[in-house]
Amino acid sequence: MSNPETSSVASRVPTRPDPARVARIADDAEALAASKTLAAVFAVDAAERDRKRRLPWDELDLWSESGLGAITVPREYGGADVSFATLAEVFVNLCAADPALGQIPQNHFGVLGVLREVGTAAQKERLYAEVLAGQRLGNAGPERRSAAATTVLQGSTRLYTTPDGLRLDGRRFYSTGALFAHRIPARASDDEGRAVQVWVPRDAPGLTVIDDWSSFGQRTTASGSVVFDQVPVDPRDVLPIWQLADRPGLFGPTSQLIQAAIDQGIAQAAVADALIFVRERARPWVDSGLEHATDDPYIIADIGRLQIDLHAAHEVLLDAGRTLDAISAQPIDAEASARASVAVAEAKVLTTRIALEASEKLFELAGSASTRAGHNLDRHWRNARTHTLHDPVRWKLHLLGNYHLNQVLPARHSWN
Repeated sequence: MSNPETSSVASRVPTRPDPARVARIADDAEALAASKTLAAVFAVDAAERDRKRRLPWDELDLWSESGLGAITVPREYGGADVSFATLAEVFVNLCAADPALGQIPQNHFGVLGVLREVGTAAQKERLYAEVLAGQRLGNAGPERRSAAATTVLQGSTRLYTTPDGLRLDGRRFYSTGALFAHRIPARASDDEGRAVQVWVPRDAPGLTVIDDWSSFGQRTTASGSVVFDQVPVDPRDVLPIWQLADRPGLFGPTSQLIQAAIDQGIAQAAVADALIFVRERARPWVDSGLEHATDDPYIIADIGRLQIDLHAAHEVLLDAGRTLDAISAQPIDAEASARASVAVAEAKVLTTRIALEASEKLFELAGSASTRAGHNLDRHWRNARTHTLHDPVRWKLHLLGNYHLNQVLPARHSWN
């Protein structure tokens, strides 16, 4: 296990799953059942993995074998092509069990959404087949802030032509899933300055994954650095993502739906642990005259408030998924793409708030004993605070207000 406070080059690389062991999920019901089965396994050692920062290699092999990685693959390519509402619920289930482990596949589905929108038929045939065989996709995330990368959409990563073929150079960070992936898609600029996505095989020469993720939350996502040093690139592995800016679609809303689902899972886990601790360990306050903390009217009221907020966030999340399902069933124009962004923004605001509220309120309700390190209940707040910073919720409120007040359509990118 790598030390989270130091930078270390990953010494372990993922093995390819045996395709014969990879389940083929047929529909939404099977996807939901598989996620619940896997969540039950993930939950067992979740606190211990967080405490020791034990990276979930074995658990991710189980994830690959479950077939969940292929649930968004279109049916014509052999996948289940589940609904967006089901995709959201799958992430809620997994992240209620272990949100760090559950977050790892987020970019897997994000880049599959890009492939669906701009990939050629040949690219889809080849890359979907790899996913159906259980292979995992990571992501070389945004670059660290620099003169060349003042926002997450900018950077100095380049795909360029040489006499020996295409080469990729750059250094990326926030690369959730890359350490465990069989392919690492990365954003770069080509010779013409256009944005492309390069699906680099994990074993490509010149590619290095560094386990330098040291956040206090979401500790086992291994969302660290990826370095490309003159990495040879097969032209068939390049997707023209510059086309997405001018083509209304759902790649951004899909990514945001998953982010909101992760926060919902964190919230559900925090509320569940609060209920357990209050029932089993909390003592009534001395002035209450009560025998059990569960009879405290203030605690009862606060639990009621949490349940309302939790339920509201969950329903708005699923409603956002259903909105994407309805939009995807028709030709997508600019207004439809905007409605999708608006729907997931509403969900993101509520899931962010309940994740933070529930993970903090847990301690107020459960009392001083709940802060003991042995319980590791602070992981819920650490995970919530870390993941909800993925994109600022204040800009979701701005997006919503600007859309409803001024009829301004949201910008199209992965954060909307």
